[in-house]
This record gives sequence, C-alpha cells and structure tokens, in this order.
Amino acid sequence: MKYYIIAGEASGDLHGSNLIKALKKKDSDADIRCWGGDLMKAAGGHLVKHYKEMAFMGFLEVISNINQIFKNIAFCKDDISNFNPDVIVFIDYSGFNLRIASWAKKNNFKTNYYISPQIWASREGRIHKIKRDIDAMHVILPFEKEFYEKKHHYPVNFVGHPLIDAIGDIPRASDQEFREEHNLDLKRPIIALLPGSRKQEVQKMLSLMLSVTKSFPKFQFVIAGAPSLDLEFYQPFLKSSQVSLISNKTYDLLSLSYAALVTSGTATLETALFKIPQVVCYRANWISYQIAKRIITLKFISLVNLIMDKEVVKELIQGDLNTKNLIEELDKILNGPERKKQFEAYYELEKKLGGKGASEKAASLIMESAQLDH
Repeated sequence: MKYYIIAGEASGDLHGSNLIKALKKKDSDADIRCWGGDLMKAAGGHLVKHYKEMAFMGFLEVISNINQIFKNIAFCKDDISNFNPDVIVFIDYSGFNLRIASWAKKNNFKTNYYISPQIWASREGRIHKIKRDIDAMHVILPFEKEFYEKKHHYPVNFVGHPLIDAIGDIPRASDQEFREEHNLDLKRPIIALLPGSRKQEVQKMLSLMLSVTKSFPKFQFVIAGAPSLDLEFYQPFLKSSQVSLISNKTYDLLSLSYAALVTSGTATLETALFKIPQVVCYRANWISYQIAKRIITLKFISLVNLIMDKEVVKELIQGDLNTKNLIEELDKILNGPERKKQFEAYYELEKKLGGKGASEKAASLIMESAQLDH
C-alpha cells in the first residue's frame, strides 16, 4: 500500500521513523512518502520536505513566516494528489496537519492521526474538525482516550507511548567510553542541559540554564545539542561558560546523567523514562506567553505532571524561571528527598503509559483503516 506521513518536528521524526519501520515489517510492499527528518528517511521513507524548513514556534514566529507556511501547504496538497496514497497519516503538528486533513477529506483520501493534537490543552473547539476530517485517531497518552470518548463521544485507539519502545531499543552507552570519546571529566557526575530543538527555544533557555553552572562545581554540565542545529549556532554559549556540547546523542547523555534541566516538551517525558531527576523550564516571548496563558487551560505544562495528574517534577515558568529558583530547585533533586520522590513517581508513570509496542499497534490499526472500503 501507499502511505503519506506528515511530521513537522524532531519528536515527530522519531515516532514517524518507528512507525515506518513497523509498517514496512507488516507490509512488504509499503511505499512511503513523508515530511519529517533524517530518522524517517533512514527508516525507509521517501523524504519530501525536512522539518527544519517548517519549525516555526510561537504566535509571532508563525505570523512572520506566514507566506512560507502557505507555500508549504500548497506544495503538500499537490504532492499528495500526485502520489495518490491509500492513507495519509498525520503526526501531531496540528496547525499544518489539520489544514491538510480538511482538504484531504474533501478529496476522498483516507485520513489517520497518530499522536493527537493537544486539544485537551488549548483550543478544544478543534474537536469538530477532527470529528469531521479524521477517519481514525491513535492516541499515546492514557488520559486522551477518556477525553475524546467520554467528553466528546469520539472513539479513539490508545496504543501506548512510542517513547517506551524508542528508549528500550537503544543499547546503553558505556559511561567511561562516552566520557573519553567526548572529552568529559571522568569523575564528576553529569548534569544534562536540554534547551530544546528549535533556535528560538534555545536562545531563550540556554543562557538561563548556564547561569547556574558556577554554583555546582562538583558537577559537570553538558548541553544536549539538537540534530537540527549546527555547532556554529551553539558557539556563543560555549565561549562564555565551561560546559561541553554533545550533539545528536541525547539518549546516551541522559542514560549517564545524574540530573537534568529540561525545556518543556517531549524531552521531559524522555528524561523521566530514563529515570533522571529533572527541573522543567519554560519561557516564551512576552506577547506569545500572554496569548498562550489565555487559551491554555492546564494545571501543568510538562507531560510528566499531566500524565500523573500531580506535581512530580518542578516547573519553572516565565517569571519564575530565573537563576535563583533554578539553583534552589536543582539543589533539591541533587541532594534532597525530592530526588527519591521523583524516582518513585517515574516507575508509576511508566506503568500508566501502557507498555511496549505502540508503533506496532499503530501500524496495524493504520493498515486496517486504509483497507476499509478498498
């Protein structure tokens, strides 16, 4: 069968790549075109457009790049028409994907969504578009099934979280070899800094994260460089501080870290699944934050706390994200009872996420959906 898969950021590329592997295992004739990244391409998808060309974050950034976004939408519609897939699979990235879904449904394409837009967080009214335009929804967070089915009477499939497979499948790095390879101190414990994968995020978060390093001389700080950003981008941050940068090895780095400072997003859940105590950080530009504050209705911003429905990890947001608070909260998870509390909650979190096999389950359901009416 022919599959057209659209992901628009680094996490979507990861989950899309595992989905492609599962589809190819189940369907030896799978012909896959995709929007995503290097991982989806390596898994066997024909990459049409890289997410690096599409990563616009925040309201102001979207508005200033609106012409490019409309060009991307027009190009995507033409490419789908020419390919004529049996099913289109949308992975998160809702602003773009729901527009394509609306057009696709009108043009009689089969539509599946894997990894739901976060309509439970903001702009819940998008449920009407989803009900109208999406033939099958496959969700990865346990509370999403209840949200869709009980609140909105829209049946969905809970497949479990693909990060459990992605993390479980990688071989563990050797501590000494990793330190030697990347010229790290062989003795001091590592604190990982995960400032995000987009330029705008890193520019806002990394200087703040680096501001705490002098307060913890017994530890070494290592920045997890995003695969989408080159070394040159990080150079100004490296000049002003005694830290290391390791690009495209986030999982190896996390597996060997003692604690982490993490920008809110998928990385908070990845850090939790590696059982690494963390402080969650978030700061947007003032206008974007004021708008977001008025449309987001959640008690928490990190996936860890949302899934557990309680504060497991400390969230420092906007004005609360400053050097003093970062030092205070980081100290708690290095030395205090907070460290043990986070460990205990992480094991409970993993149980809630439904075990292994999310990509395999999603692939089977997508194939079933594509075959209906064929």
